[in-house]
Amino acid sequence: MNSVPVIRRRAFPRTPIMKLVRFRRRFGLARRHGSLRPAYSALLVAALCVGHALPASAELALAQYDQPKYPANFTHFDYANPDAPANGTLSFENYNELQTYDSLNPFLVRGAPAPDILNLMFDTLMQRSWDELASEYPLIAKDVEVAPDLSSATFHLNPAARFSNGDPITAADVKYSFDTLTSPKASPLFNAQFSVIKSATVIDKSTIRFDFKHAERGAPLIAGDLPIFSPKWGMQPGGKRPPFDQIAATPPISSGAYLIEERKNDKQIVYRRNPNYWATNLPSRRGMFRFERITFKLYRDHYTQLEAFKAGDADAVVEYSATQWARKYVGKNFDNGLLKKGDFADGPAQMQGMLMNMRKPMFQDPRVRHALTLAFDYDWMNRMMFYGQYRRTSSYFEASPFGATGMPGPKELALLEPLRGSVPPEVFGPMLKQPTTIAPDSLRGNLRVARDLLAQAGWHYRDGALRDANGAPMMIEIMDDQPGVDRLILPYMQALGMLGIQAHMREIDSALYEKRLDNFEYDMTTFIYPPVTIPGAELTRRFGSAAASEVGSENYPGIRSKAVDSLIHAALSADNLEDLEAATRALDRVLIYSFYLVPEYYAPGARIGYKSTLGHPAMVPMSYQYEDWVIDYWYTKTPAAQTTSSSAASAATAH
Repeated sequence: MNSVPVIRRRAFPRTPIMKLVRFRRRFGLARRHGSLRPAYSALLVAALCVGHALPASAELALAQYDQPKYPANFTHFDYANPDAPANGTLSFENYNELQTYDSLNPFLVRGAPAPDILNLMFDTLMQRSWDELASEYPLIAKDVEVAPDLSSATFHLNPAARFSNGDPITAADVKYSFDTLTSPKASPLFNAQFSVIKSATVIDKSTIRFDFKHAERGAPLIAGDLPIFSPKWGMQPGGKRPPFDQIAATPPISSGAYLIEERKNDKQIVYRRNPNYWATNLPSRRGMFRFERITFKLYRDHYTQLEAFKAGDADAVVEYSATQWARKYVGKNFDNGLLKKGDFADGPAQMQGMLMNMRKPMFQDPRVRHALTLAFDYDWMNRMMFYGQYRRTSSYFEASPFGATGMPGPKELALLEPLRGSVPPEVFGPMLKQPTTIAPDSLRGNLRVARDLLAQAGWHYRDGALRDANGAPMMIEIMDDQPGVDRLILPYMQALGMLGIQAHMREIDSALYEKRLDNFEYDMTTFIYPPVTIPGAELTRRFGSAAASEVGSENYPGIRSKAVDSLIHAALSADNLEDLEAATRALDRVLIYSFYLVPEYYAPGARIGYKSTLGHPAMVPMSYQYEDWVIDYWYTKTPAAQTTSSSAASAATAH
């Protein structure tokens, strides 16, 4: 069985930037928006005329810092190729960890949505840029006015905006979309995403105002991320509309670039580009969606998926296994130049680790959690199983200016001092260095420290097991749903066994996994917090106390900490980038020293196998979701370009 470094796709919106990790794509929130991470931040600059009436023809952008990169008259994003061919097809394999789908509604809790349906069929008011910290440009909305006190944002819709049935997109449709997504009929993750919005008010047919609950400078960008769908979706012949949470089998009335052409079964779906898509030549869309058809084929196991790609049955695949990438991407089609391997750089990295559910009494003592982190031998795994392709995760804001390093600075200390006594005392010292097993350090030495921590917490080894004061043994179930992940978990379980901990792994199917995850029914499980270009509202969803008891929330460890809440508030209310960095670094120290998860590792970039018939823009975005970059911006090269590429590959092979 191949090792599967668990870089997953589960979690919540990328809404600006969502790094491919186990995103909770089932809710579609890993969107194509700009930079792959929920960059709902604390600061906003509305380019040009913020707070003033805007000319009806103005094309304005929103930026959280400084000015937007692109001027009002820009023609396309730098990472898009507007001259790329706009024909051809793309055959793609599993879009995420789901092996089947049973729903055409990506906004529900129930069901597994069709692969990438939110990205391909639902446009948003504004489009995130993938090569800026956090900026948005016109899409369904042609411009926006932000109130001087940041209490509201008014969007003016593009009069050319249309649904796939030809209906104009109106302010009433936008309000319907907002009201629906923030209702109990939709996934609570959407309600959390748009929680800063108090209400949506229709001003006229093409104008809608969003009022905010408080003056959060990132709120207008959050409103710009709203996906739009038609009230007629699912409407019955007599004009009756079924409850939204019962619309699952009816194809959406698309506001995006694609339509559903064919559904063969619960493992295949074909999307066809809408020939009447109104936004094709908008600057935020030019050079995007270059495939006439996109086919998804879902495989039940990674081995079959890879073999199908190697046989030419798929055009591209994103690889998350270091072993597969190092050893399996070989064969005649690689030798003859039909298939290629590409390593593409990426921006900030995710926090990946085995989180501990503090709703379980055995994990409530931080000394126990600290001990469990010491039993993970990253160095051995990276050397023996991952071919040295990974880097150790040591921050919730890895490889970004928002992560803590070294000693806390003056502004960090100003935030931490009022919390002294309610946060680990270590946060006032140097940032934690993750345990290593490189000589002179060793796993045995780390386990001795872990044993002492467990003893301090009241856990002692006797009668063949680690037991608490009442004699109950520590038993941990590590839950997962990915085949092959046992090669990661079993060595960890062996190390826990040396401490007397009775750990076992339970591998379940993805549907049951999602259900148990949503309801917090687990001891430990591997999870990834997608990276963000600028931290913001996702902090509340991930670490806020209120989210700990909300079914379906992202606070999977069950963090309930007034200190953490205080630092999240400081981040959300920061008035400049420097203050935001101080708040997130202070928060990072508290989270790391609280040992809510066992930090694992991350890949520094994307590993993509693809046919040589595919081309991609010369510029790689600053941060992006790997699959969506291929789907949204790659293209089928012209025959002449393919011939040139093939000849070059043959010459290189001969040489």
